[in-house]
Amino acid sequence: METTPLDLERQRGLRKMKAVAATMLVAAALVFVIAKLHGGDGWVGYVRAFAEAAMVGALADWFAVTALFRHPLGLPIPHTAIIPKRKDQIGRSLGDFVESNFLTHEVLSERLAHAHVGVRLGAWLSQPDNARRASEGLGDALRGTLEVLDDKEVQHGLEGVVRHRIRSTPAAPLVGKAIDLSVEGRHHQRLLDAVLVGLGGFLEDNRATFRNRLDQESPWWVPEPIDDRIFDKIYTAVGRFITDVGGDPNHEIRRSVDIRATAFAQRLKTDPDLLAKGEELKDELLDHPEFRAWIESLWMGAKQGLIDATGDENSEFRLRAAKSLQRLGERLTVEPDLQHKVDRWVERAVGYVVDHYRSEVSDLIATTVERWDGDATAQKMELQVGRDLQFIRINGTLVGGLAGVVIHATGTLL
Repeated sequence: METTPLDLERQRGLRKMKAVAATMLVAAALVFVIAKLHGGDGWVGYVRAFAEAAMVGALADWFAVTALFRHPLGLPIPHTAIIPKRKDQIGRSLGDFVESNFLTHEVLSERLAHAHVGVRLGAWLSQPDNARRASEGLGDALRGTLEVLDDKEVQHGLEGVVRHRIRSTPAAPLVGKAIDLSVEGRHHQRLLDAVLVGLGGFLEDNRATFRNRLDQESPWWVPEPIDDRIFDKIYTAVGRFITDVGGDPNHEIRRSVDIRATAFAQRLKTDPDLLAKGEELKDELLDHPEFRAWIESLWMGAKQGLIDATGDENSEFRLRAAKSLQRLGERLTVEPDLQHKVDRWVERAVGYVVDHYRSEVSDLIATTVERWDGDATAQKMELQVGRDLQFIRINGTLVGGLAGVVIHATGTLL
């Protein structure tokens, strides 16, 4: 166990008190010798009785205090050096004592009831600097959690969730519902407009290609001017048709598209063949290697994004987290119901931890003490309480001396 500056200070105080107790013992011994040389009558007898009993008391208490931590004078006297010999039992008893008397639901609930955690937390979080520090701590916790997660396990779990969700959702009816929503919002007509514009551009860009194709298909005996007139009429008619459909929102083609789209959506919901085909396509998608690659990229991208965001104090995540925590603090300062909710939550959380893990605290104390060296443990404990125990020696010297005077006076009187 490492020696701290506080241990050094305690060591100096212990040595000082030991010196005081030893000085009193030596003083009592000197007084006894001097009194013995002057005889035992009169007041000298009382002095000698005081000194004699004081020495006995001082030696007895020195033995008792020393026996706690080591063998007195290095002699292996039974029932001495109690702490080095019984540190394991002491550690176990200390752990049981803490578990039974401190780590109980009743004690902690009573303490928390007067702590007003919700009010204090609200007052602290409502300060912008504190909310920022809390968001930093939240970011560090989240980043640490992300960094220690097993990516393969997360990807496997995410893939399982996505697969289960997709498999449990029939594909064809979902597409049918999407078509219904598209028809309801006229989105399919905008798609048709885009198709018509693209088709018009395609025809214009490939006019020469189509004209050459007509030359190849037309009989050799048809004059070229006739082919040109036929092509122009067909091309113009197609172009005018596209323009008419695109410019008339009530064109019969558009109504036909509405009818066919609605009918197809209904078939997707009820037609057994389409339902089976949808499930087949869905299974092919789920079994495709690119699907697993997409899940992997989804997790890794989200993970890296969160790690970067939690590490940057100016990121949107950190700024929003700080503002959210500050707003929570402001609400906690003025909303008693929210305060009570936080208090109850903290009480339940602490109660759960205490009920399920208080034995772990007891075991931690016991096993920690078991790992300590016996002599080092005795030295450490002597530093903690040894200075106060020296007052036992001092008091033993004084009380022993007074007891000797009383006994001497009683003997004289009798």
